Amino acid sequence: MGTTIAVVTATRAEYGLLLPVIRALRKRESDALRVELIVTGTHLSEAYGKTIRDIEADGTRIDREIPIPVASGSPEDISANQAETLRRFTELFARQAYGGVILLGDRYETLAVAVAAGNTRTPVFHLCGGDTTEGAMDEWIRHAITKIAYLHFVTNEDSRRRVIQLGEDPARVFNCGSTSIDNIKTLADMTKAEALESIGLPDCRYAIGTYHPVTMEGGGVDGKIAALLEAFGRFPELTFILTKSNADQGGARINELLDEAAGRVPNLRVFASLGVRRYLSLMKHAELVVGNSSSGVIETPAFRVPTVNIGDRQRGRLRSESVIDCGEGSDAIAEAIRTALSPAHRAVCAGVVSPYGDGHAGERIAATVADVILNGRIDLKKKFFDLPQT
Repeated sequence: MGTTIAVVTATRAEYGLLLPVIRALRKRESDALRVELIVTGTHLSEAYGKTIRDIEADGTRIDREIPIPVASGSPEDISANQAETLRRFTELFARQAYGGVILLGDRYETLAVAVAAGNTRTPVFHLCGGDTTEGAMDEWIRHAITKIAYLHFVTNEDSRRRVIQLGEDPARVFNCGSTSIDNIKTLADMTKAEALESIGLPDCRYAIGTYHPVTMEGGGVDGKIAALLEAFGRFPELTFILTKSNADQGGARINELLDEAAGRVPNLRVFASLGVRRYLSLMKHAELVVGNSSSGVIETPAFRVPTVNIGDRQRGRLRSESVIDCGEGSDAIAEAIRTALSPAHRAVCAGVVSPYGDGHAGERIAATVADVILNGRIDLKKKFFDLPQT
């Protein structure tokens, strides 16, 4: 009887980053190895665009759907979501006895899935550990998953060193690069006209982006969104295409504010989701990317497109010279947008080399996972790796 690996995705962004791994692993499916995709979280929610439809449109085989709650209005909501996620995935992992589960990143439901894996002695193969994002809860969640995980697939050498610093054996930490660069090479294939037409827009100059809650900061999001929109209003020559926020605490409120603004701000268009291919294609042809999503720091520089990165959510993440960091006030945002549009900064962007790999991360990850599953010996009794004393 063969071994089955589970891949879990709960959000649109996560699915896009997992897609190269899923495809590379499924090329290796045989009687000895099966790859099962489990779809959960906001993928199944109409409020967040029901992005399972995007997965189906890609032709990616979905093996299981696990509904979990996605309310995000309070800390109690988040904890209740985690509790239910832990219960449902513990039941699944105990029943299915997977040979391993592939998890990406740093979301709160991903932590609950990782705990469920730990409780059922299911090996965790973790992508994107070792990154730092000091403005978000993602920071401590990501490092917590690292300590649960058995194999680590990081996106850059700085992150590899951090994972080892957390006590993980260097032999189980692999710098494969970011799968986002794989996607850029293979999925961003729509022309500017095709991408704009697909969302009902004529040829125009535009910016694209996403604004998420900064979950390690207190206070509401109303003022921050008001400042963002006020800054957009200073550039009537640009259309601002925004995708909605994720299901972090405060995300639902951001989406309410954006929906309301879409009816009165002439140069704003808001979408629950654009799908990976369309989103990356629009990014490729944009004047700039604006917001506080990791995509502006990781993917955008590979297109040599400027990024205006707002606030502290991505603070600490490895970045290129094309990324302009700014505060959350309208004046700071507007000034950063002006800089991004300037000929001088475009010249900077033209020479940027991404620090996140060469576009073959998915293949490397799949090869290592398959080798460990089929030929290796997994010992979950991990020994803490101590750094040499200096």
